Amino acid sequence: MNIEQTGLPGLLILTPPRFGDTRGFFSETYNAPRLAELGITTHFVQDNHSLSADVGTIRGLHFQAPPHAQTKLVRCGRGRLFDVAVDIRTGSPTYGKWFGIELTFENGRQLLVPTGFAHGFVTREPGTEIIYKCSDTYAPETEGALIWNDPDIGIDWGLSGDPILSDKDAVAGRLVDLQSPFTYEAAP
Repeated sequence: MNIEQTGLPGLLILTPPRFGDTRGFFSETYNAPRLAELGITTHFVQDNHSLSADVGTIRGLHFQAPPHAQTKLVRCGRGRLFDVAVDIRTGSPTYGKWFGIELTFENGRQLLVPTGFAHGFVTREPGTEIIYKCSDTYAPETEGALIWNDPDIGIDWGLSGDPILSDKDAVAGRLVDLQSPFTYEAAP
């Protein structure tokens, strides 16, 4: 497993190896004991799979607050998406900063999004699927969101027109108004 730092503490890019032949390939996308050897000890309890039919669909920027905060391990099952995480941990040296990466079926990259980050993505191809593991189950009473085009965050989504949004995402709040339930704790 190749692990890359992103510049935002705790946010990692994981690229599992692929073993291919004329039939296709095999890739082990998650192995708890092997990741623990690399210092990643998150216990995942739920898998989610989402399909977005159209290019330019934005989902996010979402998070769940404690006691149901979620770490996510995100990958693209089909198509192509631009995946984004925003640091919303108070006291973090990168508070309000974002990181984005293209995840595709072909590149096999995954983004490990720790608790304390808002997460979202935009689709780049029709019929794009995102598959992700979560460290806690869905708890709607703890969910929160930031507006996709918050000028204080300044994400470059690479859009050529207006995005396709859910009603909820279209009216999400801004970072400046967020009373974050997350606090940054530097690694020892």
